[in-house]
Amino acid sequence: MMQFRLEKRAEPSRFMLYATPVGAVILTMIVGAIIFSLIGYDGIGAVREVFLTPLTNAYKWQDLGIKAAPLIIIGTGLSIAYRANVWNIGAEGQFVVGALAGTWVALATYTMSGPWILPLMILAGVVGGALYAAIPALLKTRLNVNEILTSLMLTYASIQLIYYLIRTVWKDPMGIGFPQTRRFAASAQLPTVIPHTIVHLGVPIAIVVALVAWFIMSRSVFGYRMRVVGAAPHAARYGGFSENKTIWLAMLVSGGLAGLAGVLEVAGPFQRMVPGFATGYGFTAIIVAFLGRLNPLGVIFAGIVLAITFVGGEVAQTTIKLPDAATGIFQAMVLFFLLAGDILVRYRIRRVVTTQAGAI
Repeated sequence: MMQFRLEKRAEPSRFMLYATPVGAVILTMIVGAIIFSLIGYDGIGAVREVFLTPLTNAYKWQDLGIKAAPLIIIGTGLSIAYRANVWNIGAEGQFVVGALAGTWVALATYTMSGPWILPLMILAGVVGGALYAAIPALLKTRLNVNEILTSLMLTYASIQLIYYLIRTVWKDPMGIGFPQTRRFAASAQLPTVIPHTIVHLGVPIAIVVALVAWFIMSRSVFGYRMRVVGAAPHAARYGGFSENKTIWLAMLVSGGLAGLAGVLEVAGPFQRMVPGFATGYGFTAIIVAFLGRLNPLGVIFAGIVLAITFVGGEVAQTTIKLPDAATGIFQAMVLFFLLAGDILVRYRIRRVVTTQAGAI
């Protein structure tokens, strides 16, 4: 009987490790065109609108910055956690709680003004996201509960918290019955950094966060701890690095950055809390982290790529009537081809002939 098995390569090609993300995007474009053509859409047009129009249309560049900023910030935090082998899948929930914490400050200071309000909102967002990430960290280190499950389930709890607050204590008294908070005061809104555009302060903050994270991960003891514990946990123990402490650090940092993205989003594009605030950035940022090779510099480029699919998906809905779910399909294909490529880069497929006596 002939079988196939995966055999680990002694030394994966460094070139292929960095070429795989590019190949994953190209394969997504090719396969996406075929799939949408087969189901009755203009497949080539879909790929053109989703991947090329946001780059060729100068009016869409500001949208790319707005969409990429939260993806870069959250993806940077997740890349740090994943390097430490800590699997925070609930960044969407931490993103939401960070936004809720910032919203609380904005509403509590609604009748006030001053340059201190926005920094206080940002601080509250970071702390809120970190505290929400502390729940799965506590369950993991004390009870050995899988952080994948707990962080993911907490996401749905955070969304229900939005619905509760905006329908009760935070409901806009002048909102004509709509479930939303009142619009933030000017002091609680992110300023724009480019005149006559919607590009807000969160865009340069996202770049700075990624650059600082890259420096810390590559030049500090903290970064060394994350890499060593993730790659060789047993050796890390002998080196004096506590696995539990690393789990706490990874979860707090990734949760705090997700909360930062949340408060920047609610103070920037939204300027109030609404039912549709949970836009899926926390889940998409998982793809961003892997597409960026768990490197904060790579996350910047990966965040832009995924932002292109968001903006292009919106364009395709109006130009060629592509369904809203098409964006998620393209993003899922990117992740699938990326993971499949990683397997082939790190392992080779061997053909094995087996007999009753065993393998030959």
